[in-house]
Amino acid sequence: QVQLVESGGGLVQAGGSLRLSCAASGRTFSSNTMGWFRQAPGKEREFVAAATGSWNGYSSYYADSVRGRFTISRDNAKNTVYLQMDSLQPEDTAVYYCAAQRRGSIDPRALAEYPYWGQGTQVTVSS
Repeated sequence: QVQLVESGGGLVQAGGSLRLSCAASGRTFSSNTMGWFRQAPGKEREFVAAATGSWNGYSSYYADSVRGRFTISRDNAKNTVYLQMDSLQPEDTAVYYCAAQRRGSIDPRALAEYPYWGQGTQVTVSS
């Protein structure tokens, strides 16, 4: 049974930093794309960042709103993906979800191509 467990969320002031972690269990995801999405109250879930695996050649993708502030990374030995968030702003407030694609998926930004999801972790940025 696949499980994705996020941690690292919390309350931070604007301009601060947080590091989210997502530990995967139940199978190895080194060849799969891992992604982060977020959902703010009253809004749809949106793509934040993704890191492709060995199947797609280890690349990173970012939403325009976070590029240059957020960094996704992965430790395949630990089956874990991270999201380093710097220069956080109140508009970054949301529940952040970790997700994993099946090997062979095409679009790392497409929510519909992620069958595996974590339970989410709350990130709140105060002004």
